[in-house]
Amino acid sequence: MAEKEYEYGKGVPMVVAPSMAAIDSLVEDIRYRGQLIARNQKLESGVGATGVIGFALGFIIVMLLVLVPVLKGLKVI
Repeated sequence: MAEKEYEYGKGVPMVVAPSMAAIDSLVEDIRYRGQLIARNQKLESGVGATGVIGFALGFIIVMLLVLVPVLKGLKVI
């Protein structure tokens, strides 16, 4: 087998400038998705924190709207 000869002293290799348009587009896409996830988490957190109170309040209102006419019909109230 012949060994490969390396040539030294032929200059410094030049680095190709990266395509910033593709990188900027990717960064914007990641930022947008991060904002969507944060907004969704805030919404779920708010609904989860007030869900029990809202359910209880809704149940009480429905019971009042259903029971008051029934009790008036029975002449209890």
